[in-house]
Amino acid sequence: MKIKRLAHIGIACKDVEDAAKVFTDYLPLEKTSQDTVGELVTGFLPVGETSLELVQSTTPEGTMNKYIAKRGEGIHHIAFEVEDVEQACDELKAKGVPLTSDKPFDGAHGARVLFLHPKVTHGVLIELCQYPEGH
Repeated sequence: MKIKRLAHIGIACKDVEDAAKVFTDYLPLEKTSQDTVGELVTGFLPVGETSLELVQSTTPEGTMNKYIAKRGEGIHHIAFEVEDVEQACDELKAKGVPLTSDKPFDGAHGARVLFLHPKVTHGVLIELCQYPEGH
């Protein structure tokens, strides 16, 4: 598996627009894109080659709302961009690494994503993502 870069840091929030104001009003950052993936809304704020990804549920029983109810708003995951997420998945499975899904699935910005289970990563939810060509 080849990791290309730290792609983004995911931040669980109740409201993407409200959370973005913290970074745009207090820091010289700009929210450059927003995406909807299933029941999630994401907002991206680039910081060099990396981004902050604000993630909000659109339903009361959504993923982020459940997370926030247990742990509060804040850092949710760290994402690494990989060259080939399918190969990374196969490699991790061969090593016996627990994953949150059996195979990569569609994420924000057209990426294919896969998560390592936080029970084996000292509580850190790690995302591997592969963006489409030209992203």
